[in-house]
Amino acid sequence: MSAAPRRLALALWVFALLACAAVISRTTFTADLSAFLPRLPSAEQQLLVNQLRDGLVSRLILVGIEGGDADGRAAVSRAMAAQLRGDRRFTAIQNGEPVNQGADRDYVFAHRYLLSPEVTPERFSERGLAQAVNDSFELLASSAGLFTKSLLPRDPTGEVAAMMAQLDAGQRVPMHAGAWASHDGRRAVLLAQTASAGADTDAQEQAMDAVRTAFARAAATGPYKLVMTGPGVFSVNARDTIRHDVERLSTIGLAIIVTLLLLVYRSVPLLVLGLVPVLSGALAGIAAVSLGFGGSVHGLTLGFGTTLIGEAVDYSIYLFVQSAQYTHNGQRDDRAWLGGFWPTVRLGVLTSVCGFASLLLSGFPGLAQLGLYSIAGLASAALVTRFVLPQLVPATLHLRDVAPLGRKLQWLAARAHRLRWLVALLVVAACTVLAMHRGTLWGRELQALSPVSASDQALDASLREDLGAPDVRYLVVLSGPDQESVLQGAERVAHELDPLVAQNFIGGYESPARYLPSAATQRERQASLPPPDVLAQRLQAAIATQPVRASLFAPFLAQAEAARTGTLLRREDLRGTSMALAVDALLAQRDGRWSVTLPLRAPVHTPGSASAADGVDSDAVRAAIKRAGVADTLFVDLKGESDHLYTGYLREALLLSLAGLLAIVALLAVALRSPRRVAATVLPLAAAAVVVLGGLAALGQPLTLLHLVGLLLLVAVGSNYALFFNGPAAGSQVAGASPHTLVSLLLANLTTVAAFGLLALSSLPLLKAFGLTVGPGAVLALWFSAILAPLATPEKAGSAT
Repeated sequence: MSAAPRRLALALWVFALLACAAVISRTTFTADLSAFLPRLPSAEQQLLVNQLRDGLVSRLILVGIEGGDADGRAAVSRAMAAQLRGDRRFTAIQNGEPVNQGADRDYVFAHRYLLSPEVTPERFSERGLAQAVNDSFELLASSAGLFTKSLLPRDPTGEVAAMMAQLDAGQRVPMHAGAWASHDGRRAVLLAQTASAGADTDAQEQAMDAVRTAFARAAATGPYKLVMTGPGVFSVNARDTIRHDVERLSTIGLAIIVTLLLLVYRSVPLLVLGLVPVLSGALAGIAAVSLGFGGSVHGLTLGFGTTLIGEAVDYSIYLFVQSAQYTHNGQRDDRAWLGGFWPTVRLGVLTSVCGFASLLLSGFPGLAQLGLYSIAGLASAALVTRFVLPQLVPATLHLRDVAPLGRKLQWLAARAHRLRWLVALLVVAACTVLAMHRGTLWGRELQALSPVSASDQALDASLREDLGAPDVRYLVVLSGPDQESVLQGAERVAHELDPLVAQNFIGGYESPARYLPSAATQRERQASLPPPDVLAQRLQAAIATQPVRASLFAPFLAQAEAARTGTLLRREDLRGTSMALAVDALLAQRDGRWSVTLPLRAPVHTPGSASAADGVDSDAVRAAIKRAGVADTLFVDLKGESDHLYTGYLREALLLSLAGLLAIVALLAVALRSPRRVAATVLPLAAAAVVVLGGLAALGQPLTLLHLVGLLLLVAVGSNYALFFNGPAAGSQVAGASPHTLVSLLLANLTTVAAFGLLALSSLPLLKAFGLTVGPGAVLALWFSAILAPLATPEKAGSAT
């Protein structure tokens, strides 16, 4: 390459680095699972996406206080709640204290005739009034007698008592010393609702810090421990865990790689220059994903990027070590390496690109991000090695003489074919194990992709049980053009769900229409109230057998008339009540459409009750929705939907991987022009993949999509080894028999294992899957490539020496 093209290549490289850095500076990094959902989701899948981002409970933080005694924990809970209620980062703090109880009762009492579903024409007939008044008098002899007696003159029909009982029905959290306590009494519990959505990890982190600060002040030096869980907590912890693992494992991996390279190179300048393709590839990969996905990069993609160190550094290793054999008069001839070995490296890069290009066709953004990152990163690293690195390395800069080590490796490689029986044995054993585990080989739940640890999931389940917080697995969601239409739809669906509650097909449900009825329903209830003279006449007849005077109920007559002729309830009237939180969570407007969410509770299991065996009776719910006849209504089992989604995800990934494999074989067929050499290149890679899968199955490790991506990466890495034994560089000699080539392959393999193998130590299942697949797979790919390489003819063997 002449001087002008060399300067142009360097200028383009520097410009590209600066451009990538500029793009990355404006990139956001996410950690939620929505990136692993379809680009064009169905209505049910879109609902799943919305719930993950800012759904019903995405704003909840469940808090537990452990340690000390019960009175002390309750005191800490009250002190924390008092401090957090004044923090604008929270819309509600609940710990059992009657903070909104007065407002709730005032709201129910003032609007009882518009809220109560019992308000019908029949209830205010002479017979209905007689029955309602008689029920109220019977309550006077019960434990609620004092409350009933005080309300009797204003509410003889018992609307307030019925409504308050309905509101308190879901409240099952035990109390101790004025604050909620767990069922086993070992922790005090609080429920915090944040102002920000669960997907806003920065805001969620600030809310968590506020909870910790309040706890530190309230607990002082006491023997107390704070625990937190919830979707926002999971998002923050996942982001921090990914960042921590990436930084920790990258640092360790880089340290190992640097040590290995220094041992071989014995040259700091060569070491630094050898990392140039790595840096270039990493920047290009992140920038490409950011540009391709609207400025957002998933944390998993970033974690996956650390593995690029292991392969991108291979290219500089091949250049430095292999070109050392072309040294004349103290100067290295890089052009000889470019002519003799670059075609093999280029073919290895192209096979990697073919394998990962299939992921770009995925309908799941997360998988497509991994494919784009890999292609951009590896292609950039290879191009920098080809056009930039030779210009940066002085021709007189040499590494130590590796020929003695290479000759030892040459001696081993020449005898490696004697172990072909071992490869066959391992493959047969792996196939046997895979056949034995074929029914349980692949994980079937989307949860397999979750970065949430088992211990955190257990804590979440425990706190939810303590607080009675919904897990929002079963949802009925209605949508419409305005608030009134969706509230009316919610009432019609609720009418059909009530019998399912009575039959224990579902344990219950929540609805915003319970606290804010539709305007149509409110008008119907107003119309059910008779005019004052008619109501007075009917009431006189209804109390004829009761020992009271009609004048006692003068407040009732006046307030019923005020409700009959007054204004309808509006959403603003709920302000200051705990019911406002429920309405805000369940009644929402997004993109010009209104939606109502009705979360369903699983039925209480009773022995011998088939209807309550495992969860909500989905068929019964769907039939009820059909009877309601409300358009744009969905019933979704979020766990079932996510598992179904994952199954489709897995099926697509398998097909794309198969397409990538076929593309690799086609590319090799065109490049090598020899079926025997194609088979010799593919066979060791296939054997390594089968043995790795068999080993994972034998260890009881369920396979996930990330293992599948790891296999693609294994093929990408291993193809370089196989090609150096069987590819174009073999030419007139077996390239694998060259001492310098063998040293470069060994060193490249060790750096790959250092980068990928360390991921097996990650606490994240996602990154761990890469480590368990690519780490041992890279070692096997190199061994199998040497063992299964075609035997050299005497003529080639002689020329190779």
